[in-house]
Amino acid sequence: MTAGLAGLGGGVLITGSTAAAADWLTALGPGSMLLQAVVTLASTAFFTWLIGARILGLTRRHLRYATGQAAQRGLAFGLLAGALTAGLALLISVMVGQAGWVSDAGTLGDYLTQSLKTVAVLAPAALAEELLFRGVPLVLLAGAFGRGSAVVAISLLFALAHVTNPNATPLGLGNIALAGIFLGLTFYAPGGIWTAFGAHLGWNSLLACLDTPVSGVPFEIPMLDYTAGNPAWLTGGTFGPEGGLAATLALTVAIVATARWAEKEPL
Repeated sequence: MTAGLAGLGGGVLITGSTAAAADWLTALGPGSMLLQAVVTLASTAFFTWLIGARILGLTRRHLRYATGQAAQRGLAFGLLAGALTAGLALLISVMVGQAGWVSDAGTLGDYLTQSLKTVAVLAPAALAEELLFRGVPLVLLAGAFGRGSAVVAISLLFALAHVTNPNATPLGLGNIALAGIFLGLTFYAPGGIWTAFGAHLGWNSLLACLDTPVSGVPFEIPMLDYTAGNPAWLTGGTFGPEGGLAATLALTVAIVATARWAEKEPL
């Protein structure tokens, strides 16, 4: 609620009216997505401090906020794990299905510039979602019911948060729940929250920079024009790779691998 009101307020300042702000925010353009991501990140960080640290007394160790080299290694490993998982989903879609790319207008410089802008939009959104879902709620549920139950419960909430995304399907939401389990396990891997953030950003960034929709949200990338092809149940169709069985297989592999990597003890 707080993030929504703040985002609407920022939209009004940019567009000049409440109606125009509402239209601008729902259009899911780069500017509106960045504003909503930054506002959500700021509000989530504030409530993490207020509720987690001030009221509940949770420490950096409880929340798995690694620092120094541990954070850097976690971020790097997370980025690699997320990108490899997304790459595997795309590879299956291309090799088994009819997904592929054709050339589009633009130069290499255009591609690199737009890709950097896209990652800049995706980064605060990924971190905000990690703080929101793999932050205080996961830590509290894990303390009450155990890590496994907590990871699954938060993953279901994570999927429900995407139910209004464009072109959402039951299989797509199921895959987002699987992605939530994958991210929950990376949270308990060395590096903690930064590993989870890296995995989230690595997945989203690779898909977006290859011109595929991310959870139903399209991205315009120069030089490349992605076509999901058929069958949609495999490739994900207009929802993007997350909507297909290829992502189910890739995420299952990632979950099995990450479960072996996750720590048995907290930071």
